Amino acid sequence: MAAAITRPWNPITAAAAAATTSSPRSPEPRFAVSFGGGRAVSLSKLASSGLSSSPTNHASLRPLIIRCSQSGGNGSPIKRTTLHELYEKQGQSPWYDNLCRPVTDLIPLIESGVRGVTSNPAIFQKAISSSDAYNEQFRELVQSGKDIESAYWELVIKDIQDACELFESIYDETDGGDGYVSVEVSPELADDTKGTVEAAKWLHKLVNRRNVYIKIPATAPCIPSIKETISNGISVNVTLIFSLSRYEAVIDAYLDGLEASGLDDLSRVTSVASFFVSRVDTLVDKLLEKIGTPEALNLRGKAAVAQATLAYQLYQKKFSGTRWEALVKKGAKKQRVLWASTSVKNPAYPDTLYVDPLIGPDTVSTMPDQALQAYIHHGTASRTIDSNVSEAEGVYSALEKIGIDWSYVGNQLEIEGVESFKKSFESLLVTLQEKANSLKLVSL
Repeated sequence: MAAAITRPWNPITAAAAAATTSSPRSPEPRFAVSFGGGRAVSLSKLASSGLSSSPTNHASLRPLIIRCSQSGGNGSPIKRTTLHELYEKQGQSPWYDNLCRPVTDLIPLIESGVRGVTSNPAIFQKAISSSDAYNEQFRELVQSGKDIESAYWELVIKDIQDACELFESIYDETDGGDGYVSVEVSPELADDTKGTVEAAKWLHKLVNRRNVYIKIPATAPCIPSIKETISNGISVNVTLIFSLSRYEAVIDAYLDGLEASGLDDLSRVTSVASFFVSRVDTLVDKLLEKIGTPEALNLRGKAAVAQATLAYQLYQKKFSGTRWEALVKKGAKKQRVLWASTSVKNPAYPDTLYVDPLIGPDTVSTMPDQALQAYIHHGTASRTIDSNVSEAEGVYSALEKIGIDWSYVGNQLEIEGVESFKKSFESLLVTLQEKANSLKLVSL
């Protein structure tokens, strides 16, 4: 599976239509697909890094992967998309929530305005189990004596390193403010404080890229892990945040870690806090339907955005004042809030429901194919995150009054999230064992 976006229209027709209009906001999607000397990556850099500039499976490429313009045959890139506006006008960084081989399939997305990548065990489970692009490296690893789990990490680390190369210029241009690629520690360590710290150090050392984020879950046992990892000068993407109380604990862990680092220059230790959105509505909507009153049913589809809006208010509060200003003097950067789980699970809801209402400065929105496709096509680039704070407060309170226990929601979603990633991780190891057996590399 290529890391691209499926679209219901002919990409060449759409590209040609976008190229002929002078409006910066035409109704057709516009994709920047330059492969020569683009700001994000150049062919010479690809060659020097050992990455191929030509994907290996052209038959599987989806419509966004346009190798050159076929309008007039001059290869002119289409330069602007809503993603560029989102970053330049509103200060929100659009990231892509997917990663698979060939990693060079990210190039059109980078040229279209994507500024970072997130991955997780479920993403790698899908990528590795559904593609033969990993077979050659996997065969070599197992034949060299690697066990299945060690081979898995080698596959993952290569993808992360290659993706980091592609985003390195964005990292440099923003002085370490953007251009990150995230890789998660084993989900089996979600309850292991010390094990998570050691895994974070191990991954950081093996990936050995300036623009890598080590993902650590925001479970209670891992809050101290976040502090210690940050104090060791390792940049962290804190994942699986589902409640305001846990989010505040994550911010405090980041601040504590910066203070404990002993570093005079904190500018290279950064972090994002991945606050999950759509999964909140998935659970809360079920609870509201069980309550079944008209008032309860009228609140469906409102919980997630309301809580996220309040999370941004908490972000602004925590990253201000005397404590924060003292860290800023040492070069500290804010731990940006990252909106995760942005794809719509309920088809009755607008497909940009978890992107459009959460736009604001110093934030990240990581979008999988579905959400990214929708946003590029008809998303807005207006500041919305704090335009309806009082309404969000009202929704949050109304949900409490009607019987929604926000603490239960956060805890339950955390349990489900950890278990889901564990299941993906374990399933992939089984798949790799079966693949090794099918290739007659190891015996049962």
